[in-house]
Amino acid sequence: MKILGIDFTSRPSRRKPITCIYCTLDDHALRMQSFQEWHSYEIFEAALAMPGPWIAGIDFPFGQSRRFVETIGWPQSWAAYVHHAGQLGRNGFREALNGYKENRVAGDKEHRRATDEAAGSISPQKLYGVPVGLMFFEGAPRLLASRVTIPHLQEGDPERIAIEAYPGVLARQFIGRRSYKNDTRKKQTADQHEARGALLQALREEAPRRYGFGIYAQDGLCDDPGADHLDALLCAVQAAWAWRQRIERFGAPETVDRLEGWIADPHLAPTVPRRVHGPFQQEADRKHKGSTTERVFADG
Repeated sequence: MKILGIDFTSRPSRRKPITCIYCTLDDHALRMQSFQEWHSYEIFEAALAMPGPWIAGIDFPFGQSRRFVETIGWPQSWAAYVHHAGQLGRNGFREALNGYKENRVAGDKEHRRATDEAAGSISPQKLYGVPVGLMFFEGAPRLLASRVTIPHLQEGDPERIAIEAYPGVLARQFIGRRSYKNDTRKKQTADQHEARGALLQALREEAPRRYGFGIYAQDGLCDDPGADHLDALLCAVQAAWAWRQRIERFGAPETVDRLEGWIADPHLAPTVPRRVHGPFQQEADRKHKGSTTERVFADG
């Protein structure tokens, strides 16, 4: 199976591109093949349109919190509110989020999704510092327009699948809160380079037990001080794990909120139901019957 890991940014450029790792997954191993740096959203859109089968793990929040969507009065379905957000334009989206916070008390201005609480990630309303709100604005409408399948959020092309990844939750399992990256040159340190190496080595050692497959990737991924290349690999690992769990809701929690979305990682889904429901039931039935049509997805 072709696996893509994509480290996203809210404003791609030659200095800070979108980074994509291409891998292949078989029964026993995830193998890195190549990586690309995309300096514009047009290249990202072309990648989403690339014929499948493939699954991509992409590092940005696919959704907003239910509390925010309901309180601000946006449409009450993922596709509808993502379309609405896109129609606001970048400045209009900023104004909507800033206006929402303006008269709210401290501590109740930016809300997190259930999956953010579990993963320790920041609110998808955040516009400053790490502007994941702008990453949502630039990324989610493009996913909607691409008609990829997003398990539990969007029924699209079943051979082009996107899941939300978050490298931070994976990295913390192996190196805790140790800093391993920085985009600012004067803040980049030898200890961060050592931490990236420790993260990659721990991932290689623990992946068979935690994710169910080995990982084969170049040590050179650790040479990028911003860790975009390494983070893209972590996204690929989470996408590969989700693919292996496709018969069990792609690894999503049983209580996944179809308005908010979810982050794919076994640390966030300690248990999964025995059967899937909804748009992926036919796939599950083929698997349980041992149909050879499963190879349409398993090979390639």
